[in-house]
Amino acid sequence: MPLPNPPGPPFDRFMATAEQVARERPEVDLESAREVFHEVATLLHDGLVLDGLDAHDTDAVIAGLCADLVSDDPGAAIRARSREALDLLGDLHDPEASSAAYLGAVSVFRL
Repeated sequence: MPLPNPPGPPFDRFMATAEQVARERPEVDLESAREVFHEVATLLHDGLVLDGLDAHDTDAVIAGLCADLVSDDPGAAIRARSREALDLLGDLHDPEASSAAYLGAVSVFRL
């Protein structure tokens, strides 16, 4: 039975990440990866983590989360990305809100 989609644009990006991880790592079961990333999208949506970001920054934060959540230490990777978001050399429209979104993700994911 397919998982219901939580509302919002991150769902498809997270499902694509789940599928990519399952392709690249033979030890990862596709359905399990989909369940995990479905939960990620749901927690972000229910936790209002991305609220207040414009479309550009939402896309950037989602891309960062997709990369960091499959790292060896997702919590440390997301925290580092939160610090990097404050670097004024980046292309974020609202670095402070983006940094806060990363930290909000760490909180709702309990990392």
